[in-house]
Amino acid sequence: MDLRYRPMTSEDALDLDDTFTTDEVFEVTTRPLGFALTPVPVSPPLTKVFPPDEDELPRDGFVAVDSAVRGFVSVELAEWHARLVLRQLTVDPAHRGRGVGRALVDLALGWGRERGARTAWLETSSVNVPAVRAYQRMGFALCGLDVTLYRGTPSEGEVALYLAREL
Repeated sequence: MDLRYRPMTSEDALDLDDTFTTDEVFEVTTRPLGFALTPVPVSPPLTKVFPPDEDELPRDGFVAVDSAVRGFVSVELAEWHARLVLRQLTVDPAHRGRGVGRALVDLALGWGRERGARTAWLETSSVNVPAVRAYQRMGFALCGLDVTLYRGTPSEGEVALYLAREL
């Protein structure tokens, strides 16, 4: 694979397919002082198609390119608590499983460290088990959840999972 990695520019087309399919989801059980996630098989497998993003993406981040953008990570620095926020990580389906996401996250983590970030943080959904597993392999751990974030959205019924890692 002959991809180059570079900072994102305003000319980069970031309209990659971020659909995913999974044969398990996390069932979230909440308690007064805690929560538990249990992987639950789903049959047939669940395919999640994200609606078009109406918000303009931040233009801080990195892209993986050859003749076109094959993956990107957008980031932002929350300076008041020195946190790098991974806003979105998307890899073209034909390039998944090849280390593209890890390379992009590594670039983002380095960017955050250079700017004084002490932690990296991100949000994903309880149905995006493939992403959670990938982030765990990159050193992220579950640090919280929000059972209300997706109410009234196309993701109604899912739970927002927050993962973080030290930098």
